[in-house]
Amino acid sequence: MDRGVEWDFDPTLDRVRALMELLGDPQKSFPVIHIAGTNGKTSTARMTEALLRARNLRVGRYTSPHLTSIRERISVDGEPLSEERFTEVYLDIAPYLEIIDAKTGRLSFFEVLTAMAFAAFADAPVDIAVIETGMGGTWDATNIADGTVAVITPISLDHTEYLGPDVETIAGEKAGIIKPGATVVLGQQPLPAAEVLMRRVAEVGATVAREGLEFGVLHRELGMGGQLLQLRGLNGVYEDVFLPLYGEHQASNAATALAAVEALSGAGDPLGDDLVKQGFAEATSPGRLEIVKRGPTVVLDAAHNPGGMEATVDGLTESFGFTRLVAVVAMMADKDIDTILELLEPVAEELVVTRNSSPRSMEPEELAARAESVFGPDRVHVAERLDDAIDIAVGLADQGDEFGSGVLITGSVVTAGDARVLLKGGK
Repeated sequence: MDRGVEWDFDPTLDRVRALMELLGDPQKSFPVIHIAGTNGKTSTARMTEALLRARNLRVGRYTSPHLTSIRERISVDGEPLSEERFTEVYLDIAPYLEIIDAKTGRLSFFEVLTAMAFAAFADAPVDIAVIETGMGGTWDATNIADGTVAVITPISLDHTEYLGPDVETIAGEKAGIIKPGATVVLGQQPLPAAEVLMRRVAEVGATVAREGLEFGVLHRELGMGGQLLQLRGLNGVYEDVFLPLYGEHQASNAATALAAVEALSGAGDPLGDDLVKQGFAEATSPGRLEIVKRGPTVVLDAAHNPGGMEATVDGLTESFGFTRLVAVVAMMADKDIDTILELLEPVAEELVVTRNSSPRSMEPEELAARAESVFGPDRVHVAERLDDAIDIAVGLADQGDEFGSGVLITGSVVTAGDARVLLKGGK
């Protein structure tokens, strides 16, 4: 599928809309929970899916980017499409791609993948689809679907070269998924973003539920392997909900997912304590403060912008309490590298910089120069390859207390995915 690079941004839905019409508009054959935002989209999508599956619904989930296999992006019944099914879906739509390429211009990589997801979900058929935007909202290929529920997770600065220089502009782009008559579930937002989103809600006559007002986390405490939550949903309060994920941000994502599922059912009845407990107990979010190795503890996290790194550092500090932490970082060259390094500096004693498998990855020497201005030259180590970087970091961590030492591998979804393959075989 030679369709250019994924990070191309072309503000039009004409091509993908024309393709979906040819395919019979599969995106209209099931209700959609549509998720946009800067951070927390994939985790929220996965928790939403877990709750819906606990209700014995057949769920399609479309997320991006992937950690280890592109097939992870299109999931039915909690499982990625098999290699055979993925190929089959592509071959089913391939003749139509050529028609659109000739008629309206070449479809992008993400547009084709989005069409495959909707086609696979309609064919399954699913009872409901949980759809994450790729980037932005208004012009994202997924926005050909009309979400019965639109979810906006916290907005901060990322992809500024495409989406705009400030949170108001970015919020305006993401607000495009809010459709007339939808229910909108808003995670905690900076005030300028909240104002833009609320204006859109009023303009299209949507109903709104806001974290901290109509729903939210009432209480949380650390638990073994995660956290114990008391959640206020739209239709009731849920006590003693165990979430096997770390960090305050994941508790907020859980509350948001809960509100989205309640908004979909809309009857005003609580979901039931047992169902909510079962759904969250089975929730996973690979590559998000995920422990992949013990002795020393090695944690992966896909944080790649300041908002994400802030949540990661808070979650790491609260849940792990390492006395000595060594960070392995590989990042894309177009990210806010200096701010991310500044957020890491207070918690990481040593830093190993390297590259990941993406052509957009910053060269280790250049990343080291940026890191040295934050950490000082004595705390920064360079490795040309990620596997060597992990070995160096584990060696450095071993110099500390056996039970208090840890390694954090972070900086990009690609970095977390590459490390996952090295340390877990991608499973």
